[in-house]
Amino acid sequence: MGVAGSGKSTVGARLAARLNAKFFDADDYHPSANVAKMRAGIPLDDADREPWLARLRQEVIDATPEGNCTVLVCSALKKIYRQRLGVGSHDVQLVYLQGTATLLTERLRNRQGHFMRVGMLESQLAVLEEPLPEEGITLQIELGVDELVEEIVQRLW
Repeated sequence: MGVAGSGKSTVGARLAARLNAKFFDADDYHPSANVAKMRAGIPLDDADREPWLARLRQEVIDATPEGNCTVLVCSALKKIYRQRLGVGSHDVQLVYLQGTATLLTERLRNRQGHFMRVGMLESQLAVLEEPLPEEGITLQIELGVDELVEEIVQRLW
């Protein structure tokens, strides 16, 4: 989990490959209305996110057979969203990719072809409820992708 520009998709895909697990990006599950709002620079609210979270829970988390590993990357900005996704139950492990606003902004400015714009970062940071240590692990995005993946593997498996 993390805000836009934290590297969720890159790290998650690499982690899934390392674990020979299925990979899912929550951005692919947004309804078109949510994507249109974000492209227009309008932040999503809880009502926008509820059907999206419900779909992620049903189609990804609850659909993962017991004993199998799945990697889902999702902003999961609020604790209630993480609870909705089952963090703390159903063997759902949380990794928070944390970074400074300066580094996140730089990354977003250099990113091409994504609906999330630099201006939306401020709204994400404003609603972000950083996870407590008991919710999962927090890693700094200044680390390289391979270092992050190795750290996740070491700390969760």
